Amino acid sequence: MTGRLYGLGIGPGDPELLTLKALRLLQAAPVIAYPAPEDGDSLARAIVAPHLPGGQTEIAIRMPMVAARFPAQEVYDWAAGEIGAHLEAGRDVAALCEGDPFFYGSFMYLFGRVAETHAVEVVPGVSSLTACAAVLGAPLAARNDVLTVIPAPLDEQALAERLRGVEAAAVIKVGRHLQKVRRVLARLGLSDRARYVERATMTQQRILPLDSLEEEGAPYFSMILIHRRGEAWT
Repeated sequence: MTGRLYGLGIGPGDPELLTLKALRLLQAAPVIAYPAPEDGDSLARAIVAPHLPGGQTEIAIRMPMVAARFPAQEVYDWAAGEIGAHLEAGRDVAALCEGDPFFYGSFMYLFGRVAETHAVEVVPGVSSLTACAAVLGAPLAARNDVLTVIPAPLDEQALAERLRGVEAAAVIKVGRHLQKVRRVLARLGLSDRARYVERATMTQQRILPLDSLEEEGAPYFSMILIHRRGEAWT
């Protein structure tokens, strides 16, 4: 009998936002794997730390957290080999993924390497998209609204094309692209309909209208939500 790989969505940061299924599998797995920076602690591990029973084998998947080298293919090749060895030995592995594994989640790179040879189960998690809407108290969309999810690293022209005429939009991965996004929103007359969320559900959470943000840049864990009507229910 070989083991099974579980891709666990562990939510946006609040340890209480794990699902009951993710919690059960996390605590039962003899091996856990999680993304981590090249140096320092893993945010994914920190999220689940209050729930860990102790005594588990841990695999820290350390990779460069820079766009130019992500995904770091050789790192995921190595991680798939490490995980595969445990699976072959009959040990289940719980791989942690912030947010939801299949909503821009890093787990997809492990899934693509492991699923062809081993059993893999994906457990959905609370995504950053729904977490940001919840802490804002602002529904994402209503009735027949089309919700558009746009990665901020797109070039300025592509951002403008995708934001022009949107009914509701979420701009993700804001980070160092903040000023570019602000320019596009101002040009399209959407600045006053845009709200900024930083580190949703974490202790360092910050929420404010985009026009009130004074910083030149933003952390990776930030998002801008826009609704053309201002509020989805109006």
